[in-house]
Amino acid sequence: MGSTEPTDGLGKASAAQNAVDFKDTAVKFRALSFELLARGDKLLQEIVFHAATECNQHLAEVDTKNKSALEKIEEIIRFHIGMMINNFEAYHVMTHEWIHLEEPHLSNFINQRRNYVQRLEAIIGEGIEDREMKPIIPYVAVLTILSAVRGLEFWHRSRKKYSPRQIEDNMVAHLIAGLRC
Repeated sequence: MGSTEPTDGLGKASAAQNAVDFKDTAVKFRALSFELLARGDKLLQEIVFHAATECNQHLAEVDTKNKSALEKIEEIIRFHIGMMINNFEAYHVMTHEWIHLEEPHLSNFINQRRNYVQRLEAIIGEGIEDREMKPIIPYVAVLTILSAVRGLEFWHRSRKKYSPRQIEDNMVAHLIAGLRC
């Protein structure tokens, strides 16, 4: 029997029917896209804030220890190297993908990151005042440390010629030597 779809006489659906089908498909695709984006945003939030919380908790713990500023910075460097080596994916998402967070989460993360950097600067400032660190700009030291750790991304993508322990010990020795008086 005959089709109830409008045809052009050759059995093909009319342009109007194709437009309706296309519009329905587009509406379904858009709804699915929004659902996936919402899930992705939620997952991004969870990863970024979980890693950030680990960093903030570690810094708070180190800050309460009765150690010199240089010892605190060394412990923080080792922590970040450990995160990059042992929890690369989450650390990478926190340091690279945070920019895709939606508000108000984006502002929250930026504030947390700013406070974290300022606290590291303060520890380095204490080390300078106590004459255990060179008189350098604390902000530059923090950027150098965090950038060096982020550079371990290349180690992850390489054949990993050096062990994680060798990487950690060499990076710490190099970065601390650059700070020490």
